[in-house]
Amino acid sequence: MEREKLGSRLGFILLSAGCAIGIGNVWRFPYITGLYGGGMFVLLYLFFLVAMGVPVMTMEFAVGRASRKSVVRSFTELEKPGQKWHLNGYLGMAGNYLLMMFYTTVAGWMLYYFYQMLLGRFAGKDTEQVAGMFQSMLDSPWVLAVVMVMVVLAGILFCSLGLQKGVERVTKIMMVLLLFIIVILAVRGMTLEGAAEGLKFYLLPDLDRMKDVGIFETVTAAMNQAFFTLSLGIGAMAIFGSYIDKKRTLLGESVNIAVLDTFVAVVSGLIIFPTCFAFDISPDMGPSLIFITLPNVFNHMAAGRVWGTLFFLFMTFAAFSTILAVFENIISCGMDLFHWSRKKSCLINLVVIIVLSLPCVFGYNIWSFIQPMGDGSTILDLEDFMVSNVILPIGSLCYLLFCVFGFGWGFDKYFKEANTGDGLKLPKWIRIYVTYILPVLLIFLILQGWLG
Repeated sequence: MEREKLGSRLGFILLSAGCAIGIGNVWRFPYITGLYGGGMFVLLYLFFLVAMGVPVMTMEFAVGRASRKSVVRSFTELEKPGQKWHLNGYLGMAGNYLLMMFYTTVAGWMLYYFYQMLLGRFAGKDTEQVAGMFQSMLDSPWVLAVVMVMVVLAGILFCSLGLQKGVERVTKIMMVLLLFIIVILAVRGMTLEGAAEGLKFYLLPDLDRMKDVGIFETVTAAMNQAFFTLSLGIGAMAIFGSYIDKKRTLLGESVNIAVLDTFVAVVSGLIIFPTCFAFDISPDMGPSLIFITLPNVFNHMAAGRVWGTLFFLFMTFAAFSTILAVFENIISCGMDLFHWSRKKSCLINLVVIIVLSLPCVFGYNIWSFIQPMGDGSTILDLEDFMVSNVILPIGSLCYLLFCVFGFGWGFDKYFKEANTGDGLKLPKWIRIYVTYILPVLLIFLILQGWLG
């Protein structure tokens, strides 16, 4: 079967960026930035994005483009006879499924809130009533199951239409709308009375604030956010590398994707911080900020229903862009591993993903007695920990070792593949950095995630 190809370079950039851009950009980035003191955290985040995220992304793209296979077969194509690097492919495949086991549920939350905001269901509600609506949603297995199934059905449907006519076309439209909506929301946030203080907190570096939180803690948090925001380590980027030609260098493309991902994260902060400071709200409240606090804010804002609807539409697009990208990887794995047609892989995975997503749905209600990570924890917390702290960093380390050392693919082959085409090229000195420094940073990240 001939390998499908993306229709355009723009499609590749938007698809890859769509995979990286997710709820974490809008939900976690502002929350973590607020928690760790604002501007200094942002500077550290940008540094680690360049120092850690971009090099590993070039490696994932290189493995995908050189092999022309999904994560489950890419290492098999490139490894030497008798080697076991292909086992990481199965780890990556498991990571994709595990990510979707909870991400489809959270995307369903966004879709449900968009629907509720569109119908004006939050209008006239006080703070306790808005909080009650969020809890009521979590308490209902039927509501959570229905919106989760709707998300899965939509994702599988678009993937079944094909790479160019389905995934690429839908992602292009969705990402353009996402970028348009986020700019509108940011302009509205920055023009609120009292927004200036929020902008100062967010954008002006303050060493004293960082010292109050803890310098080591701030550096570690920035390293975590910069690395995990790009969804590296499970082959979610490699799959799109397998669909592109060799006209452009991989460093240039990786930088473009990182810039787009960072743009969405930073502009999200321009929505959250001015809005929070304008209404005297702490910006470091986590999930409750999105589902309880902001709906209350929209209730007190002129044309709040319109702004709230746009915000949750934006959140839905951010979540769904990641889902489409990961679904494409999962479906491609089925095609590569079992030689299924695209349609057959879509139908089988439709059932599999829905079934696998149910524990997360039930973890908030009928299975709420299951608290795998201590009192108050949920099944989602365990699934998120396994993806974020185990599979993503270990998978990324495997990509690094495979691309850099002679007992894997080797640096020379990776370097040649990454620098093929026009655009930014990796300098020769990067060999020292990726061989001796970057592995240490990744191992630190893994240990910190497990022990911290």
